[in-house]
Amino acid sequence: MKSKKNILVGICGGIAAYKTCELVRLLIKGGFSVKVMMTESATKFVTPLTFQELSGNPVYLDMFTPLKEERVKHISLAQWADFCVVAPLSANTLSKIAGGICDNLLTTVICAFDTKTKVLLCPAMNENMWKNPIIQENVKKLKALNKYNVLSPEKGELACGAYGEGRLPEVKEIYKKIC
Repeated sequence: MKSKKNILVGICGGIAAYKTCELVRLLIKGGFSVKVMMTESATKFVTPLTFQELSGNPVYLDMFTPLKEERVKHISLAQWADFCVVAPLSANTLSKIAGGICDNLLTTVICAFDTKTKVLLCPAMNENMWKNPIIQENVKKLKALNKYNVLSPEKGELACGAYGEGRLPEVKEIYKKIC
């Protein structure tokens, strides 16, 4: 029996969001229960319906859309999850998590986790954004908390056409970190 059976997948806006479809598929195939929450920006890249079909569960988009089974959505999701992965993680959401800003469902759920729930953060962004001193300071802050594992982006061709550090790590590598 896996110790991390309920996986909560967070998806931020970025072209790499399409790769998270494969991650959800692998998690389901691996025997995990998966629920997905998306930022509003993420829905511009991949539709919630895609993740609903892949996970077999409703997709969580915001704090205020009522679902019958949950009275307090962010607390219910935080209590349900044994583990959380955010892939891709945008610079915006990375900074919000580091600053304790809870202005959307994803950041509020992450804040509501108990101290035992580990979070794997998988940033994907342009190399200049990744190397920005403020982003790097936020990464250091998160790593120091011993709750977050920040998987550094890979080098390769970026969405803008440049070559550099900023690509979402390969889905199979993310999957291995979860297992």
